[in-house]
Amino acid sequence: MLYYLLYEQLYRYVSPFRVFRYTTFRTAFASLTALFLCIALGPWLIGRLRQFQIGQYIREEGPQSHQKKAGTPTMGGVLIIISIVIPTLLWADLRYPYVWIAIASLLGYGWIGFLDDYAKVTNQRNLGLSGKRKLVYQFGLAFAIAAGLLFMRAFGDYSTTMNIPFAKQFQPSLLIESLMRNPWTYVLGVAPFCIFLALVVVFMSNAVNLTDGLDGLAIGLTVIAAGALTVLAYVGSNTVLADYLQLARNARTSELTVFCGAMTGASLGFLWYNAHPAEIFMGDVGSLGLGGGMAVVAVLIKQEVLLLFIGGIFILEAISVMLQVGSFKLRGKRIFKMAPLHHHFEQIGWAESKIIARFWIAGLVLALFALTTLKLR
Repeated sequence: MLYYLLYEQLYRYVSPFRVFRYTTFRTAFASLTALFLCIALGPWLIGRLRQFQIGQYIREEGPQSHQKKAGTPTMGGVLIIISIVIPTLLWADLRYPYVWIAIASLLGYGWIGFLDDYAKVTNQRNLGLSGKRKLVYQFGLAFAIAAGLLFMRAFGDYSTTMNIPFAKQFQPSLLIESLMRNPWTYVLGVAPFCIFLALVVVFMSNAVNLTDGLDGLAIGLTVIAAGALTVLAYVGSNTVLADYLQLARNARTSELTVFCGAMTGASLGFLWYNAHPAEIFMGDVGSLGLGGGMAVVAVLIKQEVLLLFIGGIFILEAISVMLQVGSFKLRGKRIFKMAPLHHHFEQIGWAESKIIARFWIAGLVLALFALTTLKLR
């Protein structure tokens, strides 16, 4: 919005407005806008949630030390999403469809999380939507996103090939072109891409949700992951940097840099209130929304593989739950004292603040490693 008003319309008359053409400038201001907006709206939202008694319900099988957190205002993800969407609308060039897909993904998965949180508040216990219903909603939205990207591909606005670290010449396609030529087998031809996208987005969305168990843990890791995605989005859309790093350049993804910058700023702003001891929890509306939004950005900028490192701690937390459940069902034995993984470390005596700090450090190391692969291709 501001890009159109201040650059497209007025820079010819007010030359300093020329600075609005630069993605880096608008990304920085989107991040700052999101940060201060989140901090400014935080006390009001916390007060309203307390007024309506929208507090966190702690699962009975969780650590006993967490029972004292019961009643802390939840659904703070609404604040995060508002603080991402408004700065993105203000500072991004909204003529690019990629930024709208990212916003729609954030809102869509945030809405699913909102339904889950609302069900928990209504039922007055830590049971929201059933697992099957939640997955149906998540996969349905992911397939809708995949269909939209396939529609864009038909007009040359999107590529279904993948970037593989350390193998710059190897860019496999996720489509079976021979099957797509026949209308009767078209669905089979696009199925690998749709399934892959759905698995990436749904897994990441739930991984962030599972990580959100300690004060500031998930949102701190989101700051790191969103920051790394900001760098990747900018590099992939910049002619000079993309050529130097031998990346497939896509100028249409440039405005995703603004979106990711806003996500980084909003996450920092929310951490102001979510740091230990937390004044507010993000709830599923925040964790599912952020996870889905980051995964879709990774798909749009063709960095799905690097998402394994950027969101490495999220993924490790989700895998720990899968291993725990699988081991208990198959062998009747647990691998960890408690899952997700952060609860295991609580059970062996680590302080909550120490777990959070060490997980942040590990997440930062993984994100930096992901960024180093840009040159090692």
